Amino acid sequence: MRSERTPRWTFAPVLAALLLQLGVLYAPSGGGAPPFAHFDKLVHCAVFALPVFLALLVRLPFTPVVIALAAHAPVSEIVQATLLPKRAGDPWDVVADLVGVCLGVAAAHLGLRRAKRDR
Repeated sequence: MRSERTPRWTFAPVLAALLLQLGVLYAPSGGGAPPFAHFDKLVHCAVFALPVFLALLVRLPFTPVVIALAAHAPVSEIVQATLLPKRAGDPWDVVADLVGVCLGVAAAHLGLRRAKRDR
Protein backbone atom coordinates (compact mmCIF):
# COMPACT_ATOMS: atom_id res chain seq x y z
CA MET A 1 0.00 0.00 0.00
CA ARG A 2 1.47 3.35 -1.08
CA SER A 3 1.50 6.12 1.50
CA GLU A 4 0.36 9.51 0.31
CA ARG A 5 3.09 12.12 0.40
CA THR A 6 2.79 15.84 0.02
CA PRO A 7 4.28 16.90 -3.32
CA ARG A 8 7.55 18.80 -2.86
CA TRP A 9 6.33 21.86 -4.74
CA THR A 10 3.74 22.55 -2.03
CA PHE A 11 6.56 23.60 0.30
CA ALA A 12 7.68 26.38 -2.09
CA PRO A 13 5.25 28.98 -0.67
CA VAL A 14 6.45 28.18 2.86
CA LEU A 15 10.07 28.65 1.80
CA ALA A 16 9.19 31.88 -0.02
CA ALA A 17 7.41 33.21 3.09
CA LEU A 18 10.43 32.36 5.27
CA LEU A 19 12.80 34.08 2.83
CA LEU A 20 10.55 37.14 2.82
CA GLN A 21 10.59 37.11 6.62
CA LEU A 22 14.39 36.96 6.72
CA GLY A 23 14.64 39.82 4.24
CA VAL A 24 12.25 42.01 6.20
CA LEU A 25 13.92 41.28 9.53
CA TYR A 26 17.59 41.40 8.59
CA ALA A 27 17.98 43.68 5.55
CA PRO A 28 19.25 47.18 6.28
CA SER A 29 16.42 49.56 7.12
CA GLY A 30 15.23 51.67 4.21
CA GLY A 31 15.01 54.74 6.42
CA GLY A 32 11.87 56.04 4.73
CA ALA A 33 8.88 57.27 6.66
CA PRO A 34 6.21 54.59 7.25
CA PRO A 35 2.78 55.24 5.72
CA PHE A 36 1.14 55.38 9.18
CA ALA A 37 2.01 55.01 12.87
CA HIS A 38 2.99 51.51 13.97
CA PHE A 39 3.09 50.26 10.38
CA ASP A 40 6.21 48.26 11.29
CA LYS A 41 4.22 46.30 13.89
CA LEU A 42 1.72 45.30 11.22
CA VAL A 43 4.58 44.16 8.97
CA HIS A 44 6.14 42.16 11.82
CA CYS A 45 2.81 40.51 12.53
CA ALA A 46 2.31 39.63 8.85
CA VAL A 47 5.80 38.20 8.25
CA PHE A 48 5.32 35.83 11.18
CA ALA A 49 1.69 34.93 10.46
CA LEU A 50 2.27 34.03 6.81
CA PRO A 51 4.90 31.27 7.21
CA VAL A 52 3.03 29.74 10.16
CA PHE A 53 -0.21 29.75 8.19
CA LEU A 54 1.35 28.23 5.07
CA ALA A 55 3.39 25.64 6.98
CA LEU A 56 0.36 24.41 8.90
CA LEU A 57 -1.79 24.46 5.77
CA VAL A 58 0.59 22.00 4.07
CA ARG A 59 0.47 20.00 7.31
CA LEU A 60 3.98 20.45 8.59
CA PRO A 61 4.15 19.35 12.25
CA PHE A 62 2.44 21.92 14.48
CA THR A 63 4.76 21.98 17.50
CA PRO A 64 8.12 22.43 15.70
CA VAL A 65 6.68 25.10 13.39
CA VAL A 66 5.16 27.14 16.20
CA ILE A 67 8.14 26.76 18.55
CA ALA A 68 10.67 27.65 15.83
CA LEU A 69 8.85 30.77 14.72
CA ALA A 70 7.97 31.87 18.25
CA ALA A 71 11.64 31.46 19.24
CA HIS A 72 12.74 33.41 16.17
CA ALA A 73 10.78 36.46 17.38
CA PRO A 74 13.08 37.47 20.28
CA VAL A 75 16.19 36.15 18.55
CA SER A 76 15.57 38.41 15.55
CA GLU A 77 15.29 41.47 17.78
CA ILE A 78 18.46 40.59 19.68
CA VAL A 79 20.31 40.16 16.37
CA GLN A 80 18.95 43.49 15.12
CA ALA A 81 19.97 45.26 18.32
CA THR A 82 23.46 43.78 18.61
CA LEU A 83 24.74 42.71 15.20
CA LEU A 84 23.10 44.91 12.56
CA PRO A 85 24.38 48.49 12.64
CA LYS A 86 21.45 50.02 10.73
CA ARG A 87 18.78 48.18 12.71
CA ALA A 88 17.48 48.44 16.27
CA GLY A 89 15.77 45.88 18.46
CA ASP A 90 12.33 46.64 19.84
CA PRO A 91 10.53 44.53 22.47
CA TRP A 92 7.18 45.57 20.98
CA ASP A 93 8.26 43.99 17.70
CA VAL A 94 8.56 40.69 19.58
CA VAL A 95 4.98 41.12 20.77
CA ALA A 96 3.83 41.82 17.20
CA ASP A 97 5.77 38.76 15.98
CA LEU A 98 4.12 36.51 18.56
CA VAL A 99 0.69 37.90 17.74
CA GLY A 100 1.48 37.01 14.12
CA VAL A 101 2.34 33.43 15.10
CA CYS A 102 -0.99 33.15 16.93
CA LEU A 103 -2.91 34.64 14.00
CA GLY A 104 -1.18 32.23 11.62
CA VAL A 105 -2.19 29.29 13.80
CA ALA A 106 -5.78 30.51 14.04
CA ALA A 107 -6.07 31.15 10.30
CA ALA A 108 -4.63 27.73 9.44
CA HIS A 109 -6.96 26.04 11.91
CA LEU A 110 -9.97 27.79 10.37
CA GLY A 111 -8.79 27.03 6.84
CA LEU A 112 -8.21 23.34 7.52
CA ARG A 113 -11.51 23.05 9.37
CA ARG A 114 -13.35 24.67 6.47
CA ALA A 115 -11.59 22.41 3.94
CA LYS A 116 -12.54 19.34 5.97
CA ARG A 117 -16.15 20.49 6.21
CA ASP A 118 -16.37 21.17 2.47
CA ARG A 119 -15.23 17.66 1.49
